[in-house]
Amino acid sequence: MSRSFPLERVRNMAIIAHIDAGKTTLTERILYYTGVTYKIGGVDEGTTVTDWMEEERKRGITITSAAITCQWRDYRVNIIDTPGHVDFTAEVERCLRVLDGGVVLFDAVQGVEAQSETVWRQADRYHVPRICFVNKMERVGASFDHTVGMIEGRLHAKPLAIQIPMGSETSFQGVIDLIENKAYSSDGDRDESVEEMPIPEVYRAKVEEARHNMIERLAESDDQILASYLDGVELSANEIRAAIRRATIAAKLVPVLCGSALTNKGVRLLLDAVGYYLPSPSDMPPTQAVDYKDNTEVIRQAKDEEPFTALAFKVVTDPFVGRLVYFRVYSGEVKASDQVFNTTRGKTERIGRLFLMHANRRDELETADTGSIVSTLGLKNTFTGDTLSSQSHPVLLESIRFPEPVISIAIEPKSRADQDKMGEGLRKLSEEDPTFKVNYNEETGQIIIAGMGELHLEVISHRLLSEFGVSANVGTPRVAYKETITLPVKAEGRFIRQSGGRGQYGDVWLEIEPTGRGSGLEFVDRLKGGTIPRNYVPAIEAGVREALEVGVVAGYPIVDVKVTVFDGSYHEVDSSDIAFKMAGSMALKSGVHKAKPIILEPIMKMEVVTPKEFLGDIIGDVSSRRGHIESIETHSEMCIIQALIPLSETFGYATSLRSQTQGRATHTLEFNSYQEIPASLVKEVADRVGMAR
Repeated sequence: MSRSFPLERVRNMAIIAHIDAGKTTLTERILYYTGVTYKIGGVDEGTTVTDWMEEERKRGITITSAAITCQWRDYRVNIIDTPGHVDFTAEVERCLRVLDGGVVLFDAVQGVEAQSETVWRQADRYHVPRICFVNKMERVGASFDHTVGMIEGRLHAKPLAIQIPMGSETSFQGVIDLIENKAYSSDGDRDESVEEMPIPEVYRAKVEEARHNMIERLAESDDQILASYLDGVELSANEIRAAIRRATIAAKLVPVLCGSALTNKGVRLLLDAVGYYLPSPSDMPPTQAVDYKDNTEVIRQAKDEEPFTALAFKVVTDPFVGRLVYFRVYSGEVKASDQVFNTTRGKTERIGRLFLMHANRRDELETADTGSIVSTLGLKNTFTGDTLSSQSHPVLLESIRFPEPVISIAIEPKSRADQDKMGEGLRKLSEEDPTFKVNYNEETGQIIIAGMGELHLEVISHRLLSEFGVSANVGTPRVAYKETITLPVKAEGRFIRQSGGRGQYGDVWLEIEPTGRGSGLEFVDRLKGGTIPRNYVPAIEAGVREALEVGVVAGYPIVDVKVTVFDGSYHEVDSSDIAFKMAGSMALKSGVHKAKPIILEPIMKMEVVTPKEFLGDIIGDVSSRRGHIESIETHSEMCIIQALIPLSETFGYATSLRSQTQGRATHTLEFNSYQEIPASLVKEVADRVGMAR
């Protein structure tokens, strides 16, 4: 069948940035200019399209990514507006996994902030081409040149300024396009078209220098431009744009634009740049996959004629239609009511109704073709990161990796009537959010929920009440400590039971070694000579994994170990899977006791932005909380402090910081690593666990 839209004219992009850089405000302007909405919503008024959840409108922040489809000139643009708060970084992670390009926003006053670095690294990991937009040029303290310098210095990128601002702060009038050599101004009236005007005389020298630098930097990364540059040939605007497009898609350069979303300056030119420079699905390398039947590597071209291949990247429980699964089509096409194969789960699923999403509104589709980002009903066994493919050509795509939770709280229903509702609500919320975990502690009889930060769990708790009608008692936050070992040891586990009839016999020798931070568990089978039949090895591994769930120092999970099974014995009649599972568990616990176990605590990377006069007080406070100052940068009248600090010391820090700085300083936290807890605090942490039990 004919495509609904030419593939080379499709742009799949995310808007990513630090919190409060203006992502949602920019998205509102884009929706207005592309005709999706008839009026511009405001974050402060709670009237934006993409921040549609009650919690988002109440808090004035984006919590969950929202998909929007619009059309600009002759391009179809699929946009995902992502959260900026680090607690919701999984939303950014899964969106970048399935998108072809990104627009990275920077606050012209703050420049590159903590979460800016995080989202930039995420985009690097998924090889996402991007363009930058320096927003909020109308604010006091805005500096385009300083922000471009920070992009190069802190992000180690190669920015290519293709615009310069006309004025800044309260005198910001518009932008000058270095490619067209034209100036564009606007009086801020959203219904007014952009006024094209000659470059003011006061800017001519600066424009000439900036354009020369742009061509020179472009020539360094593009041979065609270099040849013309050396020959002294005057380049046309189309030649320059074509070269910028090649350099952007190859990730050699990052075009930088500027403007003010709030005052409607530079947004239309940014939309033009999305079409000019970001890739279509056909510009991206073929998708790598693994054949489900013979485990060989295969590729899928971005063509409708190829077998259907898609990746589910988001699950949402819609109060009106039910369970929606969002997916990106990498190749082929799928129709409503088609049967597809979930290769991750090994199950056949039937596609229900297909929708093109506009945040929480839906347009029904008959077919989703290559490059589409759509949602569907009916996929009961499909979760985030699952691959969907044609039944005749099943393949498996690389899934999406998410960080582990670092903070937990206990939660309990207030009444028996709330118990069932809470169970259902927690199940649906954990399906939606892969970084939200729910566990039942058998020792205490408590339900423990874990997430990425205090705000994350606070939002989850409020959603339980508002969306699922659950009344619950919520405990105080607890740190997700881990345990590990410091010495390599060998240990034996023997499980022998005789009860008159057939007994149980399992005998296992394990070698247990510490590994690098973040490596998890590595299980190795080094059995020789049939000392233990191979069919018992999975049971031994299961016993080891079960024993790792509860540590020996304070009962926290044991991580970063290599466990090798190298010897043992069995009984031809009495040995069984259960016996070897118990033996593996006993050997692991025995070995960990001898391996000098320690407790690890999560260390957070903290950035504090503060006026200079409060610098000394903040440094003293951070140091008293066992924090380590890594760097201090000065920008105008503000200081940016980078520090590493234990998560356990950050509870209530926001309140403390406000009182110290009269509410003028801000801070952000991001998980960095696990490190050994000081010996003086081990007993305190262990006692805290005992009290909780």
